[in-house]
Amino acid sequence: MDLDLQGKIENLTLPEILQLIAASRKSGTLGIQRDESIIMIYFDAGEITYGYGPRQTFHIGQLLKDRGKITSKQLDEAVKVQAATENTRRLGEILVNRGFIDRADLQEVVRKQVEELLYSLLSWQTGSFKFYENQFPTDEEITVSLSVENVILEGLRRVDEQNMVRETIPDFDKVYSISASQAGRTRAVTMQASEWNVMALVDGRRSVNQICQASPMDRTETLNRLAHLKLAGIITGTERKPEAADTSSNLDRMVSRLSGLFEDYLTEKAAGKTVTRRGRVTTSIMEASK
Repeated sequence: MDLDLQGKIENLTLPEILQLIAASRKSGTLGIQRDESIIMIYFDAGEITYGYGPRQTFHIGQLLKDRGKITSKQLDEAVKVQAATENTRRLGEILVNRGFIDRADLQEVVRKQVEELLYSLLSWQTGSFKFYENQFPTDEEITVSLSVENVILEGLRRVDEQNMVRETIPDFDKVYSISASQAGRTRAVTMQASEWNVMALVDGRRSVNQICQASPMDRTETLNRLAHLKLAGIITGTERKPEAADTSSNLDRMVSRLSGLFEDYLTEKAAGKTVTRRGRVTTSIMEASK
């Protein structure tokens, strides 16, 4: 599948751009520019593996210091060594060689650095982008593996929720269903309990208004979660008309829906394809919409 992906962010949002690359399982570099800021995001078979920007503020040394991994004195020493080499050596490499951190510390902070960079990108409303297939400006020794869906979900938790909801879900009478994955791609998605609760109500029959009425959370929170799920490509709009609400069975339907979703989770777990950590569930969104 050819992917001629370039243009303006005003015409194609960053979540949509990331989803296109992930869905087509492409490898290469996505370059994004706004004014003097240029960000490069590396992909391997649709997964995000690295990201950097010459003007980014998420510097690896500061992140290590903030996490208590190194002291101010150690950071200053490493920066001086780097400056003496005219910045030809990476700061992380210097810190490891001097014994200030180990490679596990470096791996953790590189992941955090890339995540923070990506989250900040999702607030960009203007700029240009271009995808360079099978091209990488640098050869990175330490890379990460980030799910596009997880990046979008977490990033969108940090942006202006109200404006995002209005733009993402303009019609509260529209019916949504869980979307199928593309090209047989398994989507490993980490969701919070609140997102599971709302997704359990997305059954291809309820409108957005009906989902809000049936949700155990307040309307604003429910709309936020629906918008996150839609932008991450986990739910999609349908052309169906909403069914008449049966308020007496709202709770029963939700419990049944959650039960079915967790059965999928347990089935995948038994096959060794899922893990549970830090109170969150990581699972595969099944192909068929229910």
